[in-house]
Amino acid sequence: MSKFSRTWWGKKFIEALEHVSDASRLSRGRGYATNGKVIHFEIKHGIVSATVRGSVNPYFGVHKEPLYSTTIEFQPISAAKWAAAIALIASKASLISRLLLNEIPDNIEESFTTLGLHLLPHGKKDFNANCSCPDWDNPCKHIAGVYYLVAAALDRDPFLLFELRGLSREDLHTELAKSPLGQALSAELQRSQRPPQSAASYYTRPQVVRATTPEALREFWHGAKRLPQSIEPLPQALVAAIPVKKQGDFPAFWHRENSFLTAAEILYEQVRTKGQL
Repeated sequence: MSKFSRTWWGKKFIEALEHVSDASRLSRGRGYATNGKVIHFEIKHGIVSATVRGSVNPYFGVHKEPLYSTTIEFQPISAAKWAAAIALIASKASLISRLLLNEIPDNIEESFTTLGLHLLPHGKKDFNANCSCPDWDNPCKHIAGVYYLVAAALDRDPFLLFELRGLSREDLHTELAKSPLGQALSAELQRSQRPPQSAASYYTRPQVVRATTPEALREFWHGAKRLPQSIEPLPQALVAAIPVKKQGDFPAFWHRENSFLTAAEILYEQVRTKGQL
């Protein structure tokens, strides 16, 4: 499973399917997801569709490689229930801040559970899978292979979880930005996205400044004004490390299996505490 899902949401998706499906039949699909058996795969309007190569078996009279059509349709959450879920998410800074930064909080499913909802598949009533192959059991190996490809797609774009349940990323961000917390966070994000300013030169040209002779050495060393006795602390940003977190857990330059954000947090903590040892 690790090859198909590096993120927690991809792993949770497969684990959720294992609870509602036959785990042994589900594992048969891993080979189909890696050996080129799936020749077409797409997720459009919340519906997963794929074309999967079948097996040649002369014993059963199959002498030519068959092609099977597989579809997986998830039960969408109603608009009224989505409104309740968005209101709950918008009231928690820990949830709305990460969602606006294109991250999926690891406790998002707990928030849905308090409303009697589930973002991940919780039962067979949450999705409907069909395949044109002669195997009547569900999932067949063709459907199981597509399940693993969905988990891999969730690694690349975790907001497919919302789209599969009937809410696009754009609509989610739009609704969250309407809340008081969303407005404050959106303003902070806009400030961090200032366009680059043009400069007349790539480096600062040195300028000659005529030195002034001080009237007394005490004035030279101490100055005319005393330094402030206390310094007011700088206000904390509403969202810490915005430029780093905007890259997500697996940016394009990050090829390791662990999360980039987790590695960055460990590095920054080591640098912060180095001088305190």
